[in-house]
Amino acid sequence: MEKSTALFLFLALVNISSCCLDPPSAYRFTGTVCRLTYPAAVVLNEKTTEVIQAAFQHARYPSVDGERSIGFGTVKYGFHNLEIHNLSIGKSEFELKENEGIGISISNVSAVFKGTINYGYGSWLLSLKQSMDFEVESQIDLVINPKLYCEKGRVAADTSDCYLTFHKLKLLLQGDREPGWLKRMFTDIVTFTVKLVVKSQICKEINNVANILATFIQEQAEQFIGDGNIGVDISVTSSPIIKSNYIESYHKGLVTFNNVTSDLNTSVFNPSQLTENRMLYFWISDVLLDSLMGAAHHDGRFIRNISGTELTDLFQTELSSAKPELLSKWLSSEGPVLKARSVSVPHLRTTTEGSSVRAVAGVELLLDSQDVPVLYFETDVTVVVKASYAKKKLILKATAEHISIEKVSTSEGATEVADSLRVYLQEAVGKMGIPKVISYLEPELTALMDEQGLYLFDIINPEVLPQDGYVVVQLDFGFPQHLLVEFLKRTLD
Repeated sequence: MEKSTALFLFLALVNISSCCLDPPSAYRFTGTVCRLTYPAAVVLNEKTTEVIQAAFQHARYPSVDGERSIGFGTVKYGFHNLEIHNLSIGKSEFELKENEGIGISISNVSAVFKGTINYGYGSWLLSLKQSMDFEVESQIDLVINPKLYCEKGRVAADTSDCYLTFHKLKLLLQGDREPGWLKRMFTDIVTFTVKLVVKSQICKEINNVANILATFIQEQAEQFIGDGNIGVDISVTSSPIIKSNYIESYHKGLVTFNNVTSDLNTSVFNPSQLTENRMLYFWISDVLLDSLMGAAHHDGRFIRNISGTELTDLFQTELSSAKPELLSKWLSSEGPVLKARSVSVPHLRTTTEGSSVRAVAGVELLLDSQDVPVLYFETDVTVVVKASYAKKKLILKATAEHISIEKVSTSEGATEVADSLRVYLQEAVGKMGIPKVISYLEPELTALMDEQGLYLFDIINPEVLPQDGYVVVQLDFGFPQHLLVEFLKRTLD
């Protein structure tokens, strides 16, 4: 989530794509939205000084040569090997300027610039050349007014509105506190030149750091929402919106799988669907969630084998329907294995009651060393799922809305056996199968999110709110220190 405040606020604004529309036109192409409110910006601003320090330290100051007429002669000079030392920064303040940009003020930047000066003075009376080390003690205030815009599908920052005010700029030549007449004579040359060089390079480096951060955050976001052959295109569809209380960015949210990308042009997004009561909001379209499920199906993610004591324990669940003797016989045979897989693309539709998922699963029971299943059936299931996140774990609650059993076949081939199984299997799917699936999904999805580093975030009171055609995730958070550390490593390398 981070750049001086503008950098930090990029957390909500990271990007990708080539089509930048005005926000109202972009809404129907938007699969996911991020809203970062003012309290979140305050938290991110806490570490702004560390990012500004990175910009100062990472800046490279060029050599400068020049000359100036003084009295009856000319001073030729050159500044080389300019470096920054003893850097400290006071405080950072920011303002969200509605429909304009972000105002950032960094005060009390104290630094010593060290380098080497080569100079020569020539006249009809005197000629000399000398080289010496110099230091410039400085006290600076920094003001940046970045403008955020959409460029080739990316959120970009124009930081050209960048000002440095020097409250103190004292030149020391070879450590002299009381320089001689010649040194005093061109002290103004040195200080003026240092001002120009420092301002130019610092403002340029802030823009560079912004680009590094934008790339860094984009990579982090893409890694988090992608896995293996499944990815999500989070290209922005519009320039971000800046209000006095929040920043909002709009992203395509298109699922990619094996070079095939989903489509979206009927999004139901409207800014009124989000509030400003929490620090961070994510708006997620049903189209995105439905496409993710389809990609997971095609990638073979919905396949599970159950055997051994796990299978035995599963069928110990008490049901009101009697267990058919033939099923008991198969389960007590040598090495039974239950295999379940999705046989068609599952679909998702969200309402205020939760996300309704319809899936068709094929289930077969195999005995040891046999290739042909002794039992096969398909079940058409619709469940309403509600999600929550607590103690760094995903929690899913599923309620069955519809269960039907189809295509029952057994190695016995007896129709009456299949009919007697049907009633038992329907109850078993509801009371054994669905809870078993949830017991797999919760830890596996949690582990997947942890692989992307979600556990490193200090997430406070997250809520998952299902709505008609979309889901809103809202939360508060603590400062993401691990992202700052990784970002600074990349910036300073």
